[in-house]
Amino acid sequence: MKSIVRWGTTAVAVAVLCLSAVGGGTAANQVSTGIASRRTPWGDPDLQGTWTSDGSIRVPFERARALGERQFLTDEEFATREERTRRQALAVSPSGPEDPECAVNPPQHWLEQGRRTSRQTSLVVDPRDGRIPSKTAEAQQRKSGPSSFNDGPFDGPEDFSLYDRCITRGVTGSILPHQYGNGTEIIQNREYVAIRYEMIHETRLIPLERRAHVGEKIRMYMGDSRGRWENGALVVETSNFSDKTNITGGVRHTRSLRLTERFTRLDDETLQYEVTIDDPQTWVRPWRLSFPLARETNYQLFEYACHEGNRALPNILSASRLEEP
Repeated sequence: MKSIVRWGTTAVAVAVLCLSAVGGGTAANQVSTGIASRRTPWGDPDLQGTWTSDGSIRVPFERARALGERQFLTDEEFATREERTRRQALAVSPSGPEDPECAVNPPQHWLEQGRRTSRQTSLVVDPRDGRIPSKTAEAQQRKSGPSSFNDGPFDGPEDFSLYDRCITRGVTGSILPHQYGNGTEIIQNREYVAIRYEMIHETRLIPLERRAHVGEKIRMYMGDSRGRWENGALVVETSNFSDKTNITGGVRHTRSLRLTERFTRLDDETLQYEVTIDDPQTWVRPWRLSFPLARETNYQLFEYACHEGNRALPNILSASRLEEP
């Protein structure tokens, strides 16, 4: 639940404290052709600021098969998509956009309209057809994770997804474009990069020094990340995931998942984000997502007060008890 209350000062203070230490810096890498040369005082590429994926809200995750390998819409196709989106927005609620009794869709003032809308035909860019690769035979037999969209029975909180329970959306879910909450703030010092997400309020502290990942027995929702500078881009490799999160909202990965993210500043207003998903126990080959993040100087990350407004779990659980014989 997105509220008008500013993000909690405690979490901000923690991030600032973690980033305030001064130590050995990473060497600045040469900026590639076409990449902005903005630098921090200590020489690293400067990615700091608040960025948003609002412009990709209307881009489908997978590409329509009829578009083949085309990565961008024509002017006519783009205009058709925008008009369709406008008509859908008018039909959100039969009682009007601010219907207080609307129990399914969020109120219209929460929803972002996608400024500087992307013309991409899909968020998936590799494979070239913009489609997620096939699942392995093992993954096809794997049961889907718990969710409030399942038929039940619902006997306790563990029968719901981590998103239902306001815990996490995982690394990709925290930055992928959604209807609201698409802000991402990046803070840097010589030793760390902090990435703070508006969607479910998580902060990743990514060390830039080359050190081993934590032991195999340690598993986390957001994994264990290590960053480095490569040709002007921040490259973040993450492992040590649990098997409790997912990539798209429905496809569960395994503990063998590895993510490789790249944050490349193209100009003062654009940060290109891409992530390669590699889980050989789930998909037959690695695949990649890519979309731009736009710099928004007036954007504020709002508190994601999900727990405080979450009536779904107690309501579903109490209804399940009433249905019992």
